[in-house]
Amino acid sequence: MAEFGDVKNLAYGGTSTVASHHVYNEDVRFVDDHERKDLARGLKQRHVQMIAIAGAIGTGLFLGLGGSIATGGPLGALLGYLFVGAIVCAIQFALGEVTALFPVTGSFVRHSEILVDPAMAFAIGWNVVYGNFLSVPSEISAGVVLIQYWNDTINPAVWVTILIVLSILVAIIFIGVYGEVEFFFAILKILLVVGIVIMGLVIDLGGVPGKPRLGFHFWKTPGPFVEYIAQGSWGRFLGFWAVMSNAVYSFAGVESLAMAAAETRNPRHNIPKACKRVFARVTIFYILAILVVGMLVSSDDERLSNESGTAAQSPFVIAASDAGIKAIPSIVNAVVLTSAWSASNQAILAGTRTLYGLALKGHAPKFFLRTTRYGIPYMCVAVQMAFSFLAYMCVSNDALTVFFWLVDLTAAGVLISWITVALNHIRLIQALKKQGYPLHALPWHNSWTPYGSWFALVSCIIILLTGGFAVFTSGNWEPSSFVSSYLDIPLVLVVFAGYKLIRRTKYVSLSDIPIAQALDEAQNDPENVPILKEVWWKRWNFLW
Repeated sequence: MAEFGDVKNLAYGGTSTVASHHVYNEDVRFVDDHERKDLARGLKQRHVQMIAIAGAIGTGLFLGLGGSIATGGPLGALLGYLFVGAIVCAIQFALGEVTALFPVTGSFVRHSEILVDPAMAFAIGWNVVYGNFLSVPSEISAGVVLIQYWNDTINPAVWVTILIVLSILVAIIFIGVYGEVEFFFAILKILLVVGIVIMGLVIDLGGVPGKPRLGFHFWKTPGPFVEYIAQGSWGRFLGFWAVMSNAVYSFAGVESLAMAAAETRNPRHNIPKACKRVFARVTIFYILAILVVGMLVSSDDERLSNESGTAAQSPFVIAASDAGIKAIPSIVNAVVLTSAWSASNQAILAGTRTLYGLALKGHAPKFFLRTTRYGIPYMCVAVQMAFSFLAYMCVSNDALTVFFWLVDLTAAGVLISWITVALNHIRLIQALKKQGYPLHALPWHNSWTPYGSWFALVSCIIILLTGGFAVFTSGNWEPSSFVSSYLDIPLVLVVFAGYKLIRRTKYVSLSDIPIAQALDEAQNDPENVPILKEVWWKRWNFLW
């Protein structure tokens, strides 16, 4: 045991003159020895940023915007996505600040053990693992539906097998390969978003021969808002509020960029930098896309209610078809297919690294710590890929119904994860103040983040509790909607309470949070070096 004195000349923006007399164990490190020795730092800054972008830009953007327009109207949908975009901004900055201090595998799951309660880490961690384990067969099933848009004569089991094999290859090879695959997919998505936004503006402004200029015609008729469930202003507000649940799940994935922090080069600088940049780019893409969609397609267009799961339900495809552009459906379907595969890869990364992080802290069997010579936790990958065989249930309609009920169990997991990120950050800020450290002592900090985390925490709790409000209205009861909206909440609470009772864990006191040790580790981390300033031409690179 050793005494830690003044934290001075922290090298990240200030000097602390506050003496800390907290005792800590020099043999215990936040970044575990297994992480240091067994995992490979194969993810570069561009990989980390593109992993987040690839995860957030997917079916929610290409296929789901039409449903948001139909529910809330063009202005209601735009406001809903702007509001959730602000939440995502706060979550990203909170995640970046905590990760810069604790760059560990498992990200916010491990953070909650240090900052809140080991029981919370156990409950949230296994919820994340379960959700990601089921996301892989879910995305593979979605990929099969997308492939059948072109060819529905081949047995779906063939496509399931091919997609599983591809997923296994990406998961088990060096982490840098995964980074390059996601980098490529993200480039495709960004190019498609830019392309369809430009196409939409050309169509809207009358650039297609024989087609009139639309302008904001659909904002006037049928109107900027849609009445949802109720009539009048209350109905228009409910339409706007219903959009936010769609928006949350569209942005899902941005919180996973820090899951592989121990496999990222210079994580104390690269992950915060990625958090800062990614939210802005993703939000801009969504805002531009939904603004253009609102100008191209009427909110009362019956085709927006198409639930085929293929490009046929995309509002961009609907607009292109109306304009006589025939190539767009296949292009959109192809990129959405890469989105499904990308989402599957990201679920494998988040699920396996969370499971590895749980094993490090004794919340999962130790054999999950075994890694290949290239730093891949192969036992975690093996278990997760075993779950991918559930995708064969898509061959049978009855089995597929049961499978999606299993998926629905963790549909609220995104909001629970965001709540955890915000709570971790709030506890960190409170611990700094309690122990007398200035906020600028953190490796990375922004002055408004303490307020942003409270905003995100309260907003996420409200959306979580009200997200399924429609099922409680007259004539709208659906068991599957109720399950997907609420069942995950008692599941997490029961696991949390059960672990706390069995292990008799205690909430971490603000005075006992090891701030001094964390700052000391950050200061003496050989990789914690400022990123060199970019040459002038790289500053024009809007991608990474």
